[in-house]
Amino acid sequence: MKEIARSTDPVFLSAFEDALRQAGIEPLLFDTHMSIVEGSLGVLPRRIMVADEDETSALRVLDALRREAGEYKPDGDA
Repeated sequence: MKEIARSTDPVFLSAFEDALRQAGIEPLLFDTHMSIVEGSLGVLPRRIMVADEDETSALRVLDALRREAGEYKPDGDA
């Protein structure tokens, strides 16, 4: 498994998960229960993970999503 993104923004996480699924990539959301434990304050980021073989494709999806949102980061930092 590879971490593709980490965020406390539920809108971004939902949009990215949807974009990955549309691209045929099945994401896994890690640390969801940790955010519940911390009281849903939104201080602990959740991570989107994908299978090793999907990493390159998932990073392309992330870049496309960021371009659409006007938040493109060419260095690939999630």
